[in-house]
Amino acid sequence: MKKRVLFAAVCLILALLTIPAFAQVKSTLNAGQNAKVIFIAMDSNDLHWQKLKAGADAQAKKAKITFDFNAPATKNDAAQQTAMVEDAITKKYDVIMLAPLNAQALTPVVNKAKAAGIKVVLVDTGLANNANYDTLIATDNAAAAKLAADTLAKAIGNTGKIAIVNAQAGAGTTMTRESAFKDQIKAKYPNITIVGTQYSDGDATKAQNQARDFMTANPDLVGIYACNEGSTVGVATAVKQAQKAGKVFVVGWDLTDAIKALVNDGTVLATIVQNPGAMGTKGIDAAVALLQSRPVQKSVDSGITVGTKANIAKL
Repeated sequence: MKKRVLFAAVCLILALLTIPAFAQVKSTLNAGQNAKVIFIAMDSNDLHWQKLKAGADAQAKKAKITFDFNAPATKNDAAQQTAMVEDAITKKYDVIMLAPLNAQALTPVVNKAKAAGIKVVLVDTGLANNANYDTLIATDNAAAAKLAADTLAKAIGNTGKIAIVNAQAGAGTTMTRESAFKDQIKAKYPNITIVGTQYSDGDATKAQNQARDFMTANPDLVGIYACNEGSTVGVATAVKQAQKAGKVFVVGWDLTDAIKALVNDGTVLATIVQNPGAMGTKGIDAAVALLQSRPVQKSVDSGITVGTKANIAKL
């Protein structure tokens, strides 16, 4: 009799211990079931966004969650991107991954998404200080821009005139790349003069024309800093056509086959290589963690490498 009572008691204890553990595992699994995530990029044309999308898409498939993608038709339409976030709120996505075109313009709609209970994962680019979001996964753009300034300064012997061709005016990422670069030049290189800044919206043709104008107006120009993929290709094309490679040094951003070729032929001195695929992967990882009510870091550095002729083949 005592053995039967003892056996029953043991079974009851095991059952009580097992039920919460099973419930916790089931809850964790169900947290990601049927979840919908949308990534709204700055545009769909640049290879940077295509790589980021591919990384996110592959990770979403592994996590077995629905992944959608959207982007404005042009590279500077913050109003259209805002409308896309509004649409994602209406369609009740569980997580919005966003690369905001304009830090100020996109902040109100992101705050609206959070108020609606939607998780927000920012990738590549941040928002205004009053923005409410869950995490930002991005390059440390300020540190990278300072490194770009040091690289260009060394190439020109810490003296001379340089220009900046940026991408979208007002985008958090590109404005940080510009301001941190300028701050580093001002603080460390008093003999370097920045003659001006132009905004190409990431359009290579526009950047090419702007670089040509800078070189025409400043025949003694010795360097140009380009802040994204399209700007880098456009600036380098102008320098190459002017036969000023090695006289006007170019430091740019991102890595495509075109940029790799321009580094190899000496037109581009160096390019800041980001890791957009990792941004996409980490973005989905963060989304899953948020869906499972697990903590996430407010800011995650996705890392950079300075690509030069010495190491470009390995990148």
